[in-house]
Amino acid sequence: MLNNDVLRSVRYMLDLSDAKLVDIVQLTDHKVDKATMASFLKKEDEVDYAECDDITMANFLDGLVYFRRGKDESRPAQEIELPVTNNLVLKKLRVAFELKDDDIYAMLADAGFEVSKPELSALFRKKDHKHFRPCGDQFLRNFLKGLTLRVRKN
Repeated sequence: MLNNDVLRSVRYMLDLSDAKLVDIVQLTDHKVDKATMASFLKKEDEVDYAECDDITMANFLDGLVYFRRGKDESRPAQEIELPVTNNLVLKKLRVAFELKDDDIYAMLADAGFEVSKPELSALFRKKDHKHFRPCGDQFLRNFLKGLTLRVRKN
């Protein structure tokens, strides 16, 4: 899934302004200006559209964790993980929103997408694990849809 699509989904889900998105990225000490963020949020066919790079996306995801859960100043900042894959987006959103497996099953069911326990656990494994499974775009889209339904309902 495109980084820009993830940004737009999270922005809608949390009802955030462009300035707030910039603030979230800057929680990781990565610099991005409001105009650049606005170009990331445009659709592919709009003027001034820019593709969100993996470094900005990785910093946004880490910043989202800090924004939602707070930053532990006693621990050193984690290194950003590159490249940004659907599995990484899934993991970071799970941490940011403090989701348990049961929460994820319920969200996916609300989005009309059933998944088994082994299928879900395979998505959160390390890439070199024998039961690792890459997260597809359809799964991530349904996860974001279910998470949006959950967050906007509250």
